[in-house]
Amino acid sequence: MLYRSPAYRIFTWLNYCFLTLTAIVCLLPLIHVLSVSLSGKAAASANLVGLLPVDFTTMSYKATVNNMHFTKALLISVERTVIGTFISMLFIALGGYALSKDERAFRGRTVYVWIFLFTTLFGGGMIPSYILVKSLGLMNSIWALILPGAVAVYNMILLMNFFRSVPKELEEAALIDGAGHFRTLFSIYLPISLPAIATLALFTMVGHWNSWFDGMIYMTNPDKIPLATYLQQTIVQQDLSNSNVDLTQVKNNYSGQTIRAAQIFIGALPIILVYPFLQKYFVKGIVIGAVKE
Repeated sequence: MLYRSPAYRIFTWLNYCFLTLTAIVCLLPLIHVLSVSLSGKAAASANLVGLLPVDFTTMSYKATVNNMHFTKALLISVERTVIGTFISMLFIALGGYALSKDERAFRGRTVYVWIFLFTTLFGGGMIPSYILVKSLGLMNSIWALILPGAVAVYNMILLMNFFRSVPKELEEAALIDGAGHFRTLFSIYLPISLPAIATLALFTMVGHWNSWFDGMIYMTNPDKIPLATYLQQTIVQQDLSNSNVDLTQVKNNYSGQTIRAAQIFIGALPIILVYPFLQKYFVKGIVIGAVKE
C-alpha cells in the first residue's frame, strides 16, 4: 500500500525529474566539447558553438589522430591504467582478505590495520617520494606512475569490510575440503565480492586515467608522459610545442580550440565506454563496507 500511495508516487516522480536534470547537467559539457571539436575555425573562435556543431568538419580529429605525441600519450595512459588497476586490485584483495580475519586467525592483525591507517593520515611528502623514485631508477618509467600508489589503503579497508560480511561457513567448508587461503580467496571471496571489486576497479581506473601531476614530475622525457599530463600541458598551459601540429595549418584551417576540444573528448571517451560494462555492479558495490558483522 505504501508504494501505491499518492505521496510515494509524487516522491518517485520528483526523484526521476531530479535525476534526469542531474544527468542532463552532467552531459551538457561533454556534448558542448564534442560540438566544438566538430565545428569550423571561425565559429569556435567566435564562441558561437552551443550544443550542435557549426560548419561541421572533422579536421580537428584528423590532426589529433596524426599527432604522434598525442597517440603515444594515449597508449601510455592505456598501459598505465590496465597494469596499474590490475596490480592495485591484486594488492588490495590480498591485503583485504588477510585483514578481514579476526585476531585468532591472524595474530597481530590489529597492529597491521593501524599501520595501514597511519599511512592514510601521514605521508612522507612530495620531495621524499621524488627522491625515492629517482634513487630506484624509475624516472621516465611506467613503474614510476604505478608503484607509488599501488596499494590504495582506503580501498583495501573498504574491501576488508566487504570480506568480513561474507558468511564464515563458506570459508570453513572450503578449508575442510582442503582448499588453502589463496584458493579460498580466488574461488569464493572474489566471485562473491564482484560488485565491490568492480566498483573499486572503476575508481582505480579513473584515478590512473586522470592523474597528471606524477607524470609531470617523474617524466622528463616528453615521449613518456601520460595523456592527462599531455592535456594539462597543451590545454591548461596552452603549450603546443609537443602537439606535433603545423601552426601554419592551425591558423589557416582550424583553431587550437577545436583541437583541444577533440583531445579532451578522446581523452574522456575510454572511461565513458568502460563505465556501462561496470554499471550493473556499481549500484551494489556503492555500499561496500557499509554493513559488517
